[in-house]
Amino acid sequence: MAFSKEQLLKFAHLARIDISPEKLEAMHIDSVIEWLDKLLAIDTAGVEPMITPVEHDLPLRDDIVTDGNCRDAILANAPDKSGVKAGYFAVPKVIEE
Repeated sequence: MAFSKEQLLKFAHLARIDISPEKLEAMHIDSVIEWLDKLLAIDTAGVEPMITPVEHDLPLRDDIVTDGNCRDAILANAPDKSGVKAGYFAVPKVIEE
């Protein structure tokens, strides 16, 4: 399938690509389109789609839920220490009555 120079310039305009007609000819777009036509002619019936061409297995770790055992270290960063002994962050009141 060959495209005319005018069609290629129109495609470039639609794609918002600023390209001169001389540069467009130097790119040999027709050879790329011929290559794509060859790819389209390949029979892929019965071939399973791949997510990636690289086959690898990801190592999985056990999903163990823990509390982290770092409550005291986290609460040590609290700017207001009034709630630390009870195990929570104390924050300023933001809603007025």
